[in-house]
Amino acid sequence: MDRVSVDFATRPAVLSNAVVRQHRCVLATTYLVVAAGGHLKLDFVVPDTEEAGEAVLRMSVLGAAGPVDAEVNDTPVAKGFALPRADATGGVAEYTLTVPGTALRPGVNELLIRNTDPEGDGVLRLRTVSLDAAAEVGRRRQVPSDGTGNRVVWNFATERRPFGGSAWHPGPGLLFHVDGSESRHDANEAEQPTRLAWRGTDGAESSLAFRSDMSGFQGHFRNADGSLGELRGTLQERLPCRDDDDVRHFTTEEEHDGVWGSAGRLRLLLDDGGAPVERLTWSNRRGDTASLSLPTAVGAPGDGETRDVTDQVSRTWASDEFTDWDEGVANLVRKSGKWLAHEDEPELRFTFAAPASVTEYRLTSANDAPGRDPANWVLEGSLDERNWRVLDSREGESFDRRYETKKYTLAHPGTYRVYRLRITANSGAEETQLSAVRFFDGGRQAPDPGACDFIGYRQRGGAEPVGYRGTSIPAAVPGGGSEPGADDGELLAGDFSDTARSLQDAARLLEQITRYLQR
Repeated sequence: MDRVSVDFATRPAVLSNAVVRQHRCVLATTYLVVAAGGHLKLDFVVPDTEEAGEAVLRMSVLGAAGPVDAEVNDTPVAKGFALPRADATGGVAEYTLTVPGTALRPGVNELLIRNTDPEGDGVLRLRTVSLDAAAEVGRRRQVPSDGTGNRVVWNFATERRPFGGSAWHPGPGLLFHVDGSESRHDANEAEQPTRLAWRGTDGAESSLAFRSDMSGFQGHFRNADGSLGELRGTLQERLPCRDDDDVRHFTTEEEHDGVWGSAGRLRLLLDDGGAPVERLTWSNRRGDTASLSLPTAVGAPGDGETRDVTDQVSRTWASDEFTDWDEGVANLVRKSGKWLAHEDEPELRFTFAAPASVTEYRLTSANDAPGRDPANWVLEGSLDERNWRVLDSREGESFDRRYETKKYTLAHPGTYRVYRLRITANSGAEETQLSAVRFFDGGRQAPDPGACDFIGYRQRGGAEPVGYRGTSIPAAVPGGGSEPGADDGELLAGDFSDTARSLQDAARLLEQITRYLQR
């Protein structure tokens, strides 16, 4: 029997030999919520030519949960299966059940998992569900998807030495994650890299080689202005690859003899404190190499008419705000009210729903007390709120009147998700205030979305190179629950690239979906 698996811990959810339907379920960030009385159904295929044997059902559950029913083709596998509740620690636990071979049949089968919590308010948080032939259990190698093992974000502190110089100087941190472990080539792509090279949209380039234990690297760089230098780094920490990291997700294809076929999924993150990456090449210890180029925005910063993108700010934060009089930081992006802090060196953060290419910002003074006006400040950008790049700095600024708006062009524009305004001095008062902060881009347009969001090549150790391309897919897939009594046939979104690993698998999947739609 081909393995049946659904992984809700990744984005988008990955399905193999499974079509998922749900009732009273919601797809959360790293798990599927099954509300009390709700259920999950998985349609899967057992080949007609295969004699069904005993199978093993595994469920990975986050935190506490109530009792669960499990059925295969209406045959009970577990009734009121009690999961830990009162003593649950909130971590992830795996539960294993045996499915008798008599419950399986050739062709399309159905697995049902139901939350039977009698209190009506408990939820079941499913991270993964898998069904394996008992004979295959223990033979399969799985890549961890719970933030451990190979799926880590590498965080390095860096130093730079200019060409011809003798002293090393601290540089911006390097944060990266490259994982193609869900490719059709099993887990080879999850192996630690040996070399990494990239180019930013500003023309800056870097290339480096890692130590065998990944404790550091040695490399070189060329800045956007053409100046050269050496680059070295020391590993600071291995961070779990969380779903809220700014990791880009792609479903990929390889070209063999002129035919493109599914090559699984690729996760990609590289932040060197500079401009976004437009070209990336890496290799691992097996001798596998991959290189890709990503399209960039059309035009240079400042081309076209500037556009106000402040409405794309999804979250605001301030080191202090006067909420008693509704003078909070959120007013700065609402075009109403003002923000007041009882500090003379406050900090503000503006988080966009997606990385924004800001080229200009504007500050508006508030209604009273000129001594509260900012005078010195630094504007910084970041993709992860760990590595920051200075985009603009001002000293000795002043506002001539109340509600005056002053416009500032970024000295070093880029594309970032979070913009931090650190006010280092105001005009003499103990408090600091503003009535508005607005952000503008340079009128650049992103490439039109299409079937291909990167192009490149991939070469396995000792093999010939092949074409490689990828399509960007969402890092989070919204889900929704059904109203009580509604039809439970809603399909959950997922990445089917791993399911259709061959024409035979694709035919089976098509058969599943066709039979489901004909019901």
